[in-house]
Amino acid sequence: MYFTVSMAMKPAVRTVWNALSGSAGSLCDTHLRELFAADPRRFSRFSVCWNDWLLDYSKQRVTPETMGLLHELWHAADVAGWIARMRAGEAINHTEGRAALHVALRHPAGKGPILHAGHDVMPAVHHELERMQRFAAEIHGRHWRGATGEPISDVVNIGIGGSDLGPRMATQALAAYRHPDIRVHYVANLDGADLATVLATLQPRTTLFVVASKTFTTQETMQNAASARHWLVQSLGEAAVARHFVAVSTNLAEVARFGIDPENAFAFWDWVGGRYSLWSAIGLPLVLAVGFDNFRKLLAGAHAMDQHFFAAPPAENLPGLLALLEIWNSNFLGADNRALLPYSQSLGLLPRYLQQLEMESNGKQVDRQGLPLECATAPILWGEAGTNGQHAFYQLIHQGRRLIPCEFIACKQPDFDLPGHHQKLLANCFAQSEALMRGKPLAEITAELAAGGMSPEQVALLAPYRSFPGNQPSTTLLLPRLDPHTLGALLALYEHKVFVQSVIWDINPFDQWGVEYGKQLANRLLPIIEGRTATGGLDSSTAGLIEACKP
Repeated sequence: MYFTVSMAMKPAVRTVWNALSGSAGSLCDTHLRELFAADPRRFSRFSVCWNDWLLDYSKQRVTPETMGLLHELWHAADVAGWIARMRAGEAINHTEGRAALHVALRHPAGKGPILHAGHDVMPAVHHELERMQRFAAEIHGRHWRGATGEPISDVVNIGIGGSDLGPRMATQALAAYRHPDIRVHYVANLDGADLATVLATLQPRTTLFVVASKTFTTQETMQNAASARHWLVQSLGEAAVARHFVAVSTNLAEVARFGIDPENAFAFWDWVGGRYSLWSAIGLPLVLAVGFDNFRKLLAGAHAMDQHFFAAPPAENLPGLLALLEIWNSNFLGADNRALLPYSQSLGLLPRYLQQLEMESNGKQVDRQGLPLECATAPILWGEAGTNGQHAFYQLIHQGRRLIPCEFIACKQPDFDLPGHHQKLLANCFAQSEALMRGKPLAEITAELAAGGMSPEQVALLAPYRSFPGNQPSTTLLLPRLDPHTLGALLALYEHKVFVQSVIWDINPFDQWGVEYGKQLANRLLPIIEGRTATGGLDSSTAGLIEACKP
C-alpha cells in the first residue's frame, strides 16, 4: 500500500516522494535475510553512535539508495529551516498563534537568550526553576509542615494529559533515584475510582496535593481537586487547604478562589504545549520524587539531545533517522502502526507517554494550508515493556501477517542490579529482533523436524504451524543506563522526531482540536445527564444512552 504526496507539498518534496515510492516497489520482494547476506557490513553501514548511545537500524527494510532518498526528503522539506524558526520563537503553532519553545525550558543559564516576541524568556524560566528548587528543599528538609505541624510524606499530583503523563512516566522511570521519605502518587481519570483508591492509602495531615492545570478550569482536574479538597477539609478544616495544596497554573485568580495561596502557585507559559511541559513546573511532582539535582540532570540530558538535533546532519541525526524511518515504513511500505518495546520495566509507561506525544501531535487530516492530506500521518503507537509483551502480543507480530515495525529500547547496564536478571533481559531483547528479521522458513523447519526423527506425515502436518515469515522491520536503541540524564535525552529525542515528521508531512504538531471538540460535546451533554435540561436535538443513540442511565 503506497500513498501519494499532498498536492500542496513543494515540488522538491514531491520529486523525492515519488522516487521513494519507486524504491519501495523495488524492495517489496526482498527479504531482510537477503539484505544481510548480501552485505557483511550492513550493521556498521546502518547504525549510528552518539556519545555512548547506539541506534541500530540495520534490521529496517532499507538500502543505501533508500537512506539517500530519505536524507534528500529532509532537505527538500527544509527541516533545518523549520528548526531555525522554532528556535527563533516564531509562532509555528499557527492555528493558535503561539511559539513552541519547550527547548527553552532546558536551556542552561548563562548560555545566551531565547527570544519570544522580542523578549528573553530565560530569566523567567530560571526564576521558576529556582522556586521549584526551594520548595523541594522545604519538603525534603521537613520544613514545610501541614496544618497539624507534621511533615509531608505523600504527594498527590492531580492533572491530566500532559500535566499527568510526563511526570508520572518519569517518576516510574527514575524509581532508582526516588527520595526515601516521599511517596508520589498520580490521579488523572475523571472516574472516581482513580482518586478514591489513592486517598484510601493516605492520611490528610501528611498529604500534599499538586493541582496542575494551566487555566485551572480543566474539567477532570478540577473535579478531582474539588473531591480531594472535600476529603481534606472534612478531616482538617478549611484553613488546612493552604498548607496541603499547591498549584501549577497561570490563572492566579482561580487558584486563590480555590483556597491556594498564590505564592504557592508555579507558573508556565502559553508557548509550552501540555505534552511538552514536563521540563517546566509541570515537573514539580517529579522534583519532589527524585530531588532537584536529578531534575537538573534530566534537563541537561534533554539539552544535550537538543544540541545534537540542531547540529547533526540527517545521516547522523538520531531524531531525524527515527522520523525518516517511520515515514518510510508508514507512507511507503504501508505500516499503519508501530510497536514500542522497551526492555526496561522502569520505562513501562513510555508507550503511553509517547502515544500522546506522537498521536496527539501528528494525528492530523489537513496540512498547514488547510488542505486535505493525501498521506497517512502518525501511525498507531502501542507497546509494553519486555519481557511481558512476549507472553501477550508477540505471537501476532511473528505470525499474524501484519506489517508491524518494532522499536526496541534496551540499556547496557541495569538500574536495579539483581544478579542473573539483566543478561537474560538483553538476551531476550536481541533474540526477538533477530527472530523478527530472520524468521524461519518452511524448508528449514521441515529439515529440522525430520532430523529430529519425526515421520514425514508428522512433518507435513506440523511444519506450517512452526514456520515464521520474518522480514518484520525493527530498530534497536541501546542506551548506556537509565538515569536522569539519559531519560532527559531520550524524551527530547522523541519530541524532535515528532517535529521532523510534522515538517515533512507539512502539518502543525502543536495544536489538538480533536481533543477540544470532545470537551465541548461533554460540556453540552453534562446538564442533560444531570437532568437539568431536556434531550432535544440529540441523535437517537446519544439520547438513548442517556435515557438508559436514568435511575
